[in-house]
Amino acid sequence: MFQKILIANRGEIACRVIRTARRLGIATVAVYSDADAGAPHVRLADESVRLGPAPAAESYLKAELILAAAKATGADAIHPGYGFLSERESFARACAEAGVVFIGPPPNAIAAMGDKIESKKLAKAAGVNVVPGYLGEIADTEEAVRIASDIGFPVMMKASAGGGGKGMRLAWSEADVREGFEATKREGLASFGDDRVFIEKFIESPRHIEIQVLGDQHGNIVYLGERECSVQRRHQKVVEEAPSPFVTPEMRRAMGEQAVALARAVGYYSAGTVELIVSGADTSGKSFYFLEMNTRLQVEHPVTEEITGLDLVEQMIRVAAGEPLAFGQDDVTLTGWAIENRVYAEDPYRGFLPSTGRLVRYNPPAEQADDDVRVRVDDGVAEGGEVSMFYDPMIAKLVTWAPTREAAIDAQIAALDAFEIVGPGTNIDFVSALMQHPRFRSGALSTGFIAEEYPDGFQGAPASADLTRTLAAVAAFAATAEADRARRIDGQLGHRLQPPADWTVRIGGADHAVNVSTDGISVDGAELDLAIAYTPGDRMIAVEDEDGETLHVRIAKTRTGFKLTTRGASHTVRVLPARAAPYAQHLIEKVPPDLSKFLIAPMPGLLVRLDVAEGNSVEAGQPLAVVEAMKMENILRAAKSGTVKTISAKTGDSLAVDAVILELE
Repeated sequence: MFQKILIANRGEIACRVIRTARRLGIATVAVYSDADAGAPHVRLADESVRLGPAPAAESYLKAELILAAAKATGADAIHPGYGFLSERESFARACAEAGVVFIGPPPNAIAAMGDKIESKKLAKAAGVNVVPGYLGEIADTEEAVRIASDIGFPVMMKASAGGGGKGMRLAWSEADVREGFEATKREGLASFGDDRVFIEKFIESPRHIEIQVLGDQHGNIVYLGERECSVQRRHQKVVEEAPSPFVTPEMRRAMGEQAVALARAVGYYSAGTVELIVSGADTSGKSFYFLEMNTRLQVEHPVTEEITGLDLVEQMIRVAAGEPLAFGQDDVTLTGWAIENRVYAEDPYRGFLPSTGRLVRYNPPAEQADDDVRVRVDDGVAEGGEVSMFYDPMIAKLVTWAPTREAAIDAQIAALDAFEIVGPGTNIDFVSALMQHPRFRSGALSTGFIAEEYPDGFQGAPASADLTRTLAAVAAFAATAEADRARRIDGQLGHRLQPPADWTVRIGGADHAVNVSTDGISVDGAELDLAIAYTPGDRMIAVEDEDGETLHVRIAKTRTGFKLTTRGASHTVRVLPARAAPYAQHLIEKVPPDLSKFLIAPMPGLLVRLDVAEGNSVEAGQPLAVVEAMKMENILRAAKSGTVKTISAKTGDSLAVDAVILELE
């Protein structure tokens, strides 16, 4: 077994590997960029080595610096995690040449599966189902248009070396190909150093199913069941679960056997994932096709660990050390259900735009390991840390396990309510809303789920009448507590005033009459049996109902009440004493300014292209600029027709959120 492992990564996956290595009694070395000097993975490891400046190209992607760190610290193995160098054949070979064990598959397997075009040819030769498409190199946009038309729309354009949802664009028409082909090439070149693009048929109503494989260096290969990864946004996975509610035992066996056949064909060992696109319309389960093989540990590997009882990082380490698998295919059992939600630094209320900044508050839900429910948080951040524009915006992974799918979903909802993050915007409300959505709970999923169910964007999960009444009670109770504290501070409310007992609470555009007394709380004349505890300054309220169920509500004061967040939505609640509420209708409503004449940066990012100059006429919907954020290009369009009056930014500028790029007249 190894004595010391260097983790060539950062964030939650670096922390994840370090924890397993520590349990196995193996010393660890962390590497870091200047942006991560105080990061948790650096503090968690036994040793740490600085790589360079914040940009990944100058730090985490520099193989020579990582190998030098391994040599300087005496590490005898390197775990690459996921992303960065994890699927670079050249890095795996460089490790071997330096006498350091690469904890992953052999270089030839990485090379074979790393090229999406060549991997499909290999898969077809190995008897694996492949999606109809064109696997040759495409010279230019005109050729791309011809190929797409021959295959038949819709088609998917993909960067050959792509992954992680980057370098992928869906085209429903010739116009989409003309607009997106060059952008796909640029994203492939920027993210992977390879601008080749291939085109394949887009499977409508598709489900994204992946098979986890594990092999050793002695020829043993097993599959560890499937993961359902259909809930995606812009081809980036948001929710993963294992097993899939769609896959039958017969489908699992067929998919697993093809995945093992492919792994065997390229001499694969270590952990790997074969991704499949499956037709949700074909209940026979025979319409599944090979997408790609990820020759590394997947972000979503915890759900497989939870249902199999295996530590995949430990298995990777043992395989790299030359140990044979301690079990065979017949020993693999799947128990219960596991769900993972990725908590991202992005604002779902503003079109999921990236959100960076300091984590002013970071309190994840408590981990739990009971027989009926398990809650696990994999993260690599800490309160006071920074969500940087240089790296992936994922803050944490929330994983729940339960004996049934419904119980695992409910555990997710409760845990998400208890998650407290202040600073960057997060998608916690959104993933909670997904967990409550009837279609998700029924298991009727496809990769178009989010686009289909939220065509106009996300505005928060709808609140039931019972939840609305509970929130009205919470707001009035908190207002009573605030008023009671105010009267105890000399001069604030006079000498003999008592807190109001009757309140008018406006939530969701409707007013509710709430009475708070020593006898209890009533909303609109109906008594509510609730146990509420609140002290001014609290950021979280636990509300227990008559059945003993607990609801966690995040609370923040506003000028006229509170912002209450729970069950996938943030509610701005106005609370007024009942005697004062009638006068509120006489207040003059503030009209927001017209910003349609400005082109504003919707997120922090880099202005990579400006398509107009001062004096140019533009039409509504016309592309005006391209801003790159989190390695993704975002096309900004004119909100209305007009003439460019002034331009306030130039190509290459780093833009802050809401920065003015240009003004129309």
